[in-house]
Amino acid sequence: MPGGRLSHDERRDIGAGLTEGLGYAEIARRLGRPTSTVSREVARNGGADGYRADRALRATERRARRRGPAPLAARPRETVDRDEHRDELRDFGEQFVTMLVATGLPRMASRVLARLFLTDSGSLTAADLVGQLRVSPASVSKAVGYLEELDVVRRERDPRRRRERYVVDDDVWLRAWTRDTRSTANWADTARRGVAVVGADTPAGVRLDRMGDFFATLSADMASGPAGVEDALTLLAALMHAGAPADAGRLAAGLGWPVERVTEALRHAEPQRLTPAQLDALER
Repeated sequence: MPGGRLSHDERRDIGAGLTEGLGYAEIARRLGRPTSTVSREVARNGGADGYRADRALRATERRARRRGPAPLAARPRETVDRDEHRDELRDFGEQFVTMLVATGLPRMASRVLARLFLTDSGSLTAADLVGQLRVSPASVSKAVGYLEELDVVRRERDPRRRRERYVVDDDVWLRAWTRDTRSTANWADTARRGVAVVGADTPAGVRLDRMGDFFATLSADMASGPAGVEDALTLLAALMHAGAPADAGRLAAGLGWPVERVTEALRHAEPQRLTPAQLDALER
């Protein structure tokens, strides 16, 4: 049953699913269990890489003997709700960390960043992180240093407690986007310098030239950001409403935009730059 304890066979099925590379949701679906049940079971017993069914069963039995919790029916409703919310929050935190690790972020840095995001204040001290994550101060310091290099975490002085706080701001992803845009432009510039060195007519030069074109286009798209696509959709909608061709000047006058903005929106409005869903939205 979804609410009952996992059986030994179910634990073996979880272990087999992890070996196959299945996600928590698929394993849970096969067992007829909530995804949170599977994710908690794995997290408590070695994680996705270290989970073993026999060991998990023994560990669960030891925990049950130590705790001996009161029956669910004997606990106040508000206590049950609070515990369930805590479990859901912990499960989401584990999923958040897994997602960050999948993008290439080190696991400890992912744990620190997830913890900061899930804190209402968006800030914690080193001591807070050490206590909540149950890791050493050195591990926290190294993770925060890594995140600072990525420009997603900053330090600020807490005058009341005379210690530093680590903070994630509301514009953290905009800063990260800007940083990546600069990095992508550097790839394009480096490739073009390479073409000049090895010669445009050599195989290496051709390869570098293609690389430079790719990153230059990507950098331009990133620099325009989501607003570029929004402008393109607005422009195409205006053209469809008018029902007739129009030059950049007339479009600029009609929309109240500078001509340069219309020109950039036209570039983004090329069919190959819009997804099928966006084109379908325009047709509707």
